[in-house]
Amino acid sequence: MTRNAIGLIELSSIAAGFAVTDAMLKAADVELLLARTICSGKYMVLVRGDVAAVEASVRAGTAAGDFSVIDSFVIPNVDEQVFPAIAGTTKVEVLEALGAIESFSVASLIEAADAAVKAANVKLIELRLAMALGGKAFVTMTGDVAAVEAAVSAGAAVVAQKGLLVNRVVIPSPRPELLREMI
Repeated sequence: MTRNAIGLIELSSIAAGFAVTDAMLKAADVELLLARTICSGKYMVLVRGDVAAVEASVRAGTAAGDFSVIDSFVIPNVDEQVFPAIAGTTKVEVLEALGAIESFSVASLIEAADAAVKAANVKLIELRLAMALGGKAFVTMTGDVAAVEAAVSAGAAVVAQKGLLVNRVVIPSPRPELLREMI
């Protein structure tokens, strides 16, 4: 089985998060990647599996979450760079251009990061998911200026479609000290 899809549900209720996690895991053969509280009093559940299983899992979780669901997604062929960026384990020695996308939603931000890395030759640095951010999320990336501009545009468009874009930025020649402060 190819486990190249991910699905996420972001909820406004922690209690509902427990029920949603259980429903998602019972609905299909998926791997639980994350199930945790996030700022500001929200809960998120992230699963991985084959496309059909993830779709079934997210459907079941959305039904169980009912009015508590803030946002959700299924990404069928997620780019592998997304996983180390979520874990904060990406190694970057030198910043070329720096791109950042900031969102009011964890779900839309992960979708944006996947779209960004698929749109241009960039390296994801980090996906910060609502912890100590007042419920917001952001992604940072690096690459040559044109690639970062294309990637940020593609990712920001995904978030803007949902009306959840806070800001986006491309810095052509960031100071090296900035990388030290980011990671």
